[in-house]
Amino acid sequence: MSSHTASTSSPVSPSTTADERLIATSVLVIGTGGAGLRAAIELAEQGVQVLAVGKRRAHDAHTSLAAGGINAALGTIDPEDSWQQHAADTLRESYFLADPEIVETVARGAARGIEDLERWGMPFAREADGRLSQRFFGAHTYRRTCYAGDYTGLEIQRTLMRRAAELGVPVIDTVYITRLLVADGTIFGAYGFDVVTGQGVQIHADAVILAAGGHTRIWRVTSSRRDENTGDSFRLAALAGARIRDAELVQFHPSGLLEPDDAAGTLVSEAARGEGGVLRNAEGERFMERYDPERMELSTRDRVALANHTEIAEGRGTANGGVHLDVSHLPREQILAKLPRVYRTLIDLQMLDITTTPIEIAPTAHYSMGGVWVRPEDHGTGVEGLFAIGEASSGLHGANRLGGNSLIELLVYGRITGQVAAAFAAGRTSVRRDPEAVAEARAEQAALLTGDGMEVPRRLQREVRDLMTAHAGVVRDDSGLRKGLEKLALLEERATRVTAHPDVAGFDDLVHAFDLRGSLLAARATLECALERRETRGCHNRSDFPDQDPALRGSMVWTPRTGVEFEPVGPAPDSFRDLAAEHLDDTPRGKLVE
Repeated sequence: MSSHTASTSSPVSPSTTADERLIATSVLVIGTGGAGLRAAIELAEQGVQVLAVGKRRAHDAHTSLAAGGINAALGTIDPEDSWQQHAADTLRESYFLADPEIVETVARGAARGIEDLERWGMPFAREADGRLSQRFFGAHTYRRTCYAGDYTGLEIQRTLMRRAAELGVPVIDTVYITRLLVADGTIFGAYGFDVVTGQGVQIHADAVILAAGGHTRIWRVTSSRRDENTGDSFRLAALAGARIRDAELVQFHPSGLLEPDDAAGTLVSEAARGEGGVLRNAEGERFMERYDPERMELSTRDRVALANHTEIAEGRGTANGGVHLDVSHLPREQILAKLPRVYRTLIDLQMLDITTTPIEIAPTAHYSMGGVWVRPEDHGTGVEGLFAIGEASSGLHGANRLGGNSLIELLVYGRITGQVAAAFAAGRTSVRRDPEAVAEARAEQAALLTGDGMEVPRRLQREVRDLMTAHAGVVRDDSGLRKGLEKLALLEERATRVTAHPDVAGFDDLVHAFDLRGSLLAARATLECALERRETRGCHNRSDFPDQDPALRGSMVWTPRTGVEFEPVGPAPDSFRDLAAEHLDDTPRGKLVE
């Protein structure tokens, strides 16, 4: 989709500068990935004026990297499946930290999400008789994952972009939002800049939907690309008065590449293990029998990631600090048919032929299961008129994300939140805009461009990633987390001396400066929440607290002003509580694929 501009429905006011652009819309969507596009589509279908903005090209959104599939209990392959069982599997895999109301909403609404995609031309895999194909993902009781080869996310993004274009949704994918604009606890727009020209952009809106992703880029080895998931959503929401929930609950995928350095963390899909790939340490030992002798490589993501980490930490890893994932024993035809993306990625990045040679991998920060605190009924944030969806939000995944749930979540809540935001915008009879909020956002941007500090944002970003990898990785402890906070305080102080230096190519340095600010806030939230969660549960491994603590069944909720507060999770409803086995050893029979 080519970028095109929303019409400006009001003239430049005296409060804007000569080189600043003013745009007005009913609803602003921040983020042009799957979540943001789905919300924008819903608004457009209801005839509501909407504008979607993003800091990277929409066709290359993070959604496009999702490989394996999207969940819905359709029963096309296993008729006994139900939304209740989907909800139960989700709750169990969250280690009972997920919000049961959010879980129920997603599981109930999943079929509608798939129907929407079908109606808009999504090329799902199908059986010979035309039924949608569904396959197992890890920890699913039944086959409920729809897919399009191992390019499911890419096809969903393409489908949503086509539908948005059909509806004439205006998309500007070169705008970096630096502040949300709030007056008297109610949103009235956002402020940012054009990443190419540096022009300030002031957007007036009656409602804002935040869909700007998570914070996994604050680790050194991550499946996110360089300029995505840098904590933007955390910072925007927190500075606007919203709260952050479960920041410490980050899913580390077991298999990220180690080389080349500029692509470290690039994902090797779990489909490689689902098709029969095996894990071996540097000594050639198939080590998963030590960690999950029944499921072996088909164990859940958090357990395999911990196993890989342990092998490396205990000295049985490769010279580069990894382990080997080997599919070379599989027929070449099977690899080319079932793992085409993995095959192509390794050829492109390493000139490595996976049909003959093992892949060197290590755990990689993959998914923010925490995010902005939201209400289950509408994903409102507590700031009037501000909503959060997708990986920017929290509540569905708890301490371990059920594979395939992230894509269906964005479709379900993209539709619901679009409807609610439309109603909110239509119901606003008056809007108060605070000139001081705009002036503060403008001054923040100007200070970075006109300062004389000697610190370089990219260098500090690297130090944040090194800090988080060393002190808040797969395994954590009290001493390491406290050291991480000490180092973070020094980086925060140095960040006050950052100056951005645009050049003829654009304002990338200003982008990096704001990425750094988001990363610093997200790192502090993560470290402080991880310190307070004194237990081991799912993705959160505390070597000094190796057991689950029933008293900590709930969320760590954080703000820059109040720090961490504990919020217990509510009970699951009768409709699926009994299906969610209280003992995680009661393993579903699902085969791991992604």
